[in-house]
Amino acid sequence: MKQRIITAIIAIAVFLPFVLIGKLPLVLFTFLLVGIGVFEMFRMRKISFFSIPGFISLITVWMIVLPNHYISSWNMNKIELGLIAVLFYLTYMVFSKNKFTFDDVAFTILAVIYIGTGFHFFIEIRETDLAFLIYSLFIIWATDSGAYFIGRAIGKRKLWPEISPNKTVEGFIGGIVSALVVGVLFSVFGYIEWSIGFAFTTIILSIFGQIGDLTESALKRHYDVKDSGKLLPGHGGILDRFDSLIFVWPLLYFIFERFLHLI
Repeated sequence: MKQRIITAIIAIAVFLPFVLIGKLPLVLFTFLLVGIGVFEMFRMRKISFFSIPGFISLITVWMIVLPNHYISSWNMNKIELGLIAVLFYLTYMVFSKNKFTFDDVAFTILAVIYIGTGFHFFIEIRETDLAFLIYSLFIIWATDSGAYFIGRAIGKRKLWPEISPNKTVEGFIGGIVSALVVGVLFSVFGYIEWSIGFAFTTIILSIFGQIGDLTESALKRHYDVKDSGKLLPGHGGILDRFDSLIFVWPLLYFIFERFLHLI
């Protein structure tokens, strides 16, 4: 536990300044995070990251992450860039004589979309409203902490033992309650106006944050690894720390853009 706390403090001290500064420094820092994330996915699948598919994946995930206004003058959208990447993957499959299989192609494409989309909306939310981005971070941190401590204290009923044997129903509910408490604090201090819609949004984000965590657990169980990486002692890898947020950021951006007037 001591190691986890120390690592968390150091990681937050490195991460938050980039969030507060935003703009190009945040984009470049995000490039680093997604590059490590793709490396961790390749490692789970036992595909060499230092290879042609690794290079294609790195360039493609960076293109996905870029804010939309960075590529608005290119006369090409991200879907077209993605389709070109697919052609490169399939071409390499042929030249590798199926050492890089069709299943590897499918895995790699989904991994790049999964990681790139989450972090793309991380940057988009930062450029739209810093308060909502900070809110998303604290909501997920509260969810993770509440689920962990409440689950350990009173958890008895297993939530999804086939995927994550230590998670409990009580912890799941505790995570949602903890997120709501943090949401109330954001309202009390005047960062976000409290409403029924905002409370509902907080609950939805907490639930999907925990689903994101379970998704990463399912991946690790399928590929028989304990953690996605070893970069963060006591926590695992980048994907272990951002699995919930990768799910939450696209949802939050959608809610922010489409339904903010209802919240």
